[in-house]
Amino acid sequence: MLQVGLSLPRAPRGAAGGFPAQPERGDGDGDGDGTGTTQAMLGSSPVTVVITSEPDTWDIDAASSCLGCGQFVDWDRMPEPEQQADIPRDILTQPPKELKRLLREGCLAASRALRAQVYHRLCQQVACRLVTPDAAVYRDVASRLFGKHSASSHPLPDFLEGCSMPTYCLSPDGVTAVKKILICIGNLFPDITYSPTLPSLVALLLHYSEDEAQCFENISRLIASNAPHTSYIDQSFLAHRASCMTFGDLANKHCPAAHKLIASSSENVFEVYSEWLSWLFHDLPFDYAIRVFDVYLLEGQKVLYRIALALLKQYRLSVASAELEGADIKADLQAFVQNIAKHTTVDKLLERAFGIRLFSRKEIWLLQMANRKALMERGITMVQSRQSFHLAVDMQTFSSSTVTAQEMRIIWSWIPERFSLSPPLLLFSTSEDGCSLQRFYSCCEGYEPTVLLIKTTEGEVCGAFLSSDWSERKKNGATSGFFGTGECFVFTVRPEMERYEWVFIKKPELAKAVPRSRQRSPSPGPMSLLSSSPDGRGTSSNHLAVPTPQRKGRLSPFLAIRHFLLPSKTASMFMSGSREGIIIGGGGGQALSLDADLLWGHTEHCETFDNPPLCQENFRVQLLEVWGFQNT
Repeated sequence: MLQVGLSLPRAPRGAAGGFPAQPERGDGDGDGDGTGTTQAMLGSSPVTVVITSEPDTWDIDAASSCLGCGQFVDWDRMPEPEQQADIPRDILTQPPKELKRLLREGCLAASRALRAQVYHRLCQQVACRLVTPDAAVYRDVASRLFGKHSASSHPLPDFLEGCSMPTYCLSPDGVTAVKKILICIGNLFPDITYSPTLPSLVALLLHYSEDEAQCFENISRLIASNAPHTSYIDQSFLAHRASCMTFGDLANKHCPAAHKLIASSSENVFEVYSEWLSWLFHDLPFDYAIRVFDVYLLEGQKVLYRIALALLKQYRLSVASAELEGADIKADLQAFVQNIAKHTTVDKLLERAFGIRLFSRKEIWLLQMANRKALMERGITMVQSRQSFHLAVDMQTFSSSTVTAQEMRIIWSWIPERFSLSPPLLLFSTSEDGCSLQRFYSCCEGYEPTVLLIKTTEGEVCGAFLSSDWSERKKNGATSGFFGTGECFVFTVRPEMERYEWVFIKKPELAKAVPRSRQRSPSPGPMSLLSSSPDGRGTSSNHLAVPTPQRKGRLSPFLAIRHFLLPSKTASMFMSGSREGIIIGGGGGQALSLDADLLWGHTEHCETFDNPPLCQENFRVQLLEVWGFQNT
């Protein structure tokens, strides 16, 4: 291949930003008046030469000059490059942190040629499997598959069944090229069984590829990525559904106002969240989607969660609750994203996204793995509809003496997606099993997680979601220590419904990830958690018994405290049990504590959940229930 070292000439209006001008296209056959261009033929491939003397501001080296980039673009639909100042000429040699800042701020929007060069370089730097198809393989396979036949004579791969094919600013030739690339991917990656976002990613990348082969090679590297705890493209229904569940979990934690609005307006919250990737790579306008693509290539899937959460937050700000009464919220959210320019700029959207503090990439990966495991255990690995979460709480048959079916539906919307797949199962009730702590333990052990509900004699209702099996209390020997994970939370039901999560959910930057080389050693727990006072009020401790490490080969729990270097152990005291009683939430106080007779309780602010008292501080229990999750 002949390579010529030169500075790209400045293109005419239709191809500003460093791309060579393309002929005007009418019906897609490439005919045009050719103004300002001379077209030569090398074999059957047209080469367009731009005749202009004005140099471009970007110096592109010969190896990545991208002279063919833009041949698949419909220039009438392509946004003009943005005017930006102070962009380093040597952007690709910038330190990773600086490069991340530049891409987040949109420096690539100033030049199409620069964006094409950066995309190719970023894809080439992705760690991937040793045997990954490249451009030469594509040319060979495409020649064998298509020959003299068009792509339309070949069916698209089965893994795209039911998936949409966005075209963005591609010309008819570009749409055909996308189909050819997808067909070759299906031929060379037989393990892909479901990948609804792949057509959009191929289409976006093709805008800035010099030919089909380069686009194929770069998308193949994203498909074959093997970097630890990093994923670019879901390639099975199981992986895709787990990603949707993970987004639902993150939305539940980081967008509580939007989640509450959707849960109260939609019969199926999960189905709303299952469209989160389509918001980004189908519904967003091109000039927004390509900015998302800029940071996605550098930072991976975690950045997509952030931007989708920012869209959800913006939706909550822009839509009134009254407007959603009787509305199809799934369609309404889609329309909102499609018209996002009416509500916020792309710069403001990304600024909001990067202001959302998520946990580490590894911690999110653990959540995805937990969701995958839950789906596999329920046999949900192939394309199928998932029952809406509220149907797990059957509105006709659900019966509780503490909460209504509607209230339980809201509680079920708060719990992690992998557990809300299952209907509630009553494990213990003081009305049926008596006021015995020992009976409480025997009925609840073996179930993980559980939901504790308390109704006081004053009619107030509160409770807790408890992530760990109560049998964990025995692992500390004679010491009554705290256990559980950061998924625990406490809540109120009456007089008002409110949830209080682990304090580090809202401030994850305070809980730094533990370096791989460091292991957390167990700390001594409190010797006595509860006093024998009539109201069940006890003394808190500043010590936290950290659970011993999991067996080798077992998946570590999501938000396990041993994953973090916490500034204060008193802010991670989730649940504890002894013969004297139980405690939920510790540190400076106890969110909930109950005596051995399960008759008296106390509630106050605690550091772990940063909650106010959940009901009257000293209360008498009228009824206590514990609900587990039924495996069906």
